[in-house]
Amino acid sequence: MSFALTTSQPQVKIYTDGGCKPNPGPGGYGVVLAHPKKRAETSGGFRKTTNNRMEIFAIIAGLEMLRQPCQVTLFSDSQYVVKSMTNGWVKSWKRKLWWRSKTEPVPNADLWERLLVLCETHQVEFRWVKGHAGHSENERCDQLAMAALRGPNLQVDEGYENQAEERVGNCHRGTEGAEV
Repeated sequence: MSFALTTSQPQVKIYTDGGCKPNPGPGGYGVVLAHPKKRAETSGGFRKTTNNRMEIFAIIAGLEMLRQPCQVTLFSDSQYVVKSMTNGWVKSWKRKLWWRSKTEPVPNADLWERLLVLCETHQVEFRWVKGHAGHSENERCDQLAMAALRGPNLQVDEGYENQAEERVGNCHRGTEGAEV
């Protein structure tokens, strides 16, 4: 799904992957940016997060690497992320102020908001690629993500840990918290 409409922007391909071991637990993301004149990689890790958060965060990290508006073909092995963007679910959730229903908040709304802002700057086409199926760039992203989650000095995923604290607080008050 394309969000920004502009012409003559640089064309880039971004490959992403994210994961946790266990889920939730330490998480990492990996990104490969491919441009005819440049190739770049980035990765990072968090001490406690979820697989879905890392999949979204990988895309955010990839788009944040761009220094100007671009036409992006973005490859992810996360059907959750690709379908959420291409089927318009994220925009619908935003219209509903990040609620799926009257009692169910949208998980990861903090990251979805960041991603939508980036998609206003860049023309992004989301494509799903099967994970662990021999696609070299996806395999590289997986390697980067797994190395990052095992690294020292992992960052705090404040969006996840703050949501976890809210869920615990809600449970103590007798209401059920949201699944992240």
